Amino acid sequence: MAETVAILREQTQALTRTQQMEEIIQSTIENSIALKAMTRLPNMASNVIEYPIMDNYPMAGFVEGDNGLKMTTNMQWKSKKLHAEEIAAIVAIPDNVVADASYDIWAQIKPRLVEAAGRVIDQAIFFGVNKPDSWRDGILQSATTAGNVVTSTGDMYKDIFGIDGVIAKVEEDGYFPDQMIAAINMRAKLRELRDTVNRPLFLEDMKNTTPYTLNGMAMQFPRNGAFDATKANLIVGDFKQAVYAIRQDVTFDVFDSGVVSDSNGKVIYNLMQNDMKAIRMVIRLGWDIFNPLNALQSDETKRFPFAVYAPAAAGVETFTTEKVAKLSKGSKGKEDDTV
Repeated sequence: MAETVAILREQTQALTRTQQMEEIIQSTIENSIALKAMTRLPNMASNVIEYPIMDNYPMAGFVEGDNGLKMTTNMQWKSKKLHAEEIAAIVAIPDNVVADASYDIWAQIKPRLVEAAGRVIDQAIFFGVNKPDSWRDGILQSATTAGNVVTSTGDMYKDIFGIDGVIAKVEEDGYFPDQMIAAINMRAKLRELRDTVNRPLFLEDMKNTTPYTLNGMAMQFPRNGAFDATKANLIVGDFKQAVYAIRQDVTFDVFDSGVVSDSNGKVIYNLMQNDMKAIRMVIRLGWDIFNPLNALQSDETKRFPFAVYAPAAAGVETFTTEKVAKLSKGSKGKEDDTV
């Protein structure tokens, strides 16, 4: 009698087709968070914008008697400049690779180049990383100069909302903060905070169907790699005071001739000789922070519309229900208030 033999998967491998996904699996594209939060000015007509900022208040006073002399006063303005600088990148690809690919490679590259530009912009604006000489100091450096940095004490509620917290720092300088930019690891830290009946003080929409807010302020968590959690837990401020202007919006050009060199000028690719094409992304923009004179803080060196919540040296946060409940009760006058 013939022996019964099962046909195994290995014996039918040549007849089995592997399903090919039509979509490339990749992370979400994250553009500049700073530009999303800031105020956009009209496009620049040249590489420099000069604008006036009020630098002196007029004064008024009572007049003594019917024939008293009325006081005289004046106002004063100063000029500030916004400089456009260029951010660019080039990607070279062999022609045969493009021809043989099952996907539109150029369409895959373009949004990632925009994301790379956003990361460079955010690093320069938030932390002054690799900023051009014509650009102002980053927000972290300027906040430090103005004394608007709060180092973590472990009482995060107090560090953010207390009388010496980061929000108070901005308010004392005459501004109403409206947004927060925070490191991604702050989401977990905020979720740790509870009131006396174990309810979270900070709520978020885990499905991200609505914007995350904290005490009524919009809150964003950059995921483009630009926010340095070793330097700042979060940045809070009046983002209406931070402005930017575009001199040249993002443009893409594809070249089939020319050379691509390294930073030392050494030729890496000769596009015609190597049968390659290169795509070049360019954007030109400038930014600044208005920080005009206001009635609460006349000293510009101490006045700044942003504050930074910096991590502790040990980088460790501690939480206790009793500690947070006490702060919550003290700030609102009753135990069950939530933010």
